[in-house]
Amino acid sequence: MSYIDGFVIAVPTANKHKFIEHARHFDALFIELGATRVIEGWGDDVPDGKVTDFRRAVQATAEETVAFSWVEWPDKATRDAGMKKMMEDPRMDPSNPENPPMPFDGKRMIFGGFEQVVEVKA
Repeated sequence: MSYIDGFVIAVPTANKHKFIEHARHFDALFIELGATRVIEGWGDDVPDGKVTDFRRAVQATAEETVAFSWVEWPDKATRDAGMKKMMEDPRMDPSNPENPPMPFDGKRMIFGGFEQVVEVKA
């Protein structure tokens, strides 16, 4: 089964188009390095919870929207090799003027790698 990297971030709502531009730029690199699919989701129905929720997890303000993204890899070995190459790639350098600036506060991003254990398809 595949391996999944998941990301949750708070993006200033006014930066939605900048977020999409940023994602299109960097998501292509994931595919180039072995990912099979990248999904970027813009919060539409993200309710406040009683104990915790997506908004609290990333300390989203009233002026921010929660984005939920994931990257699918064929397996963990491909993911580990791809992420290593990505972190070494000069196209990831935030000081490179050819790269779109990060339209969110990366310090509040939560992320993790997940082994797929169940898959149900229609």
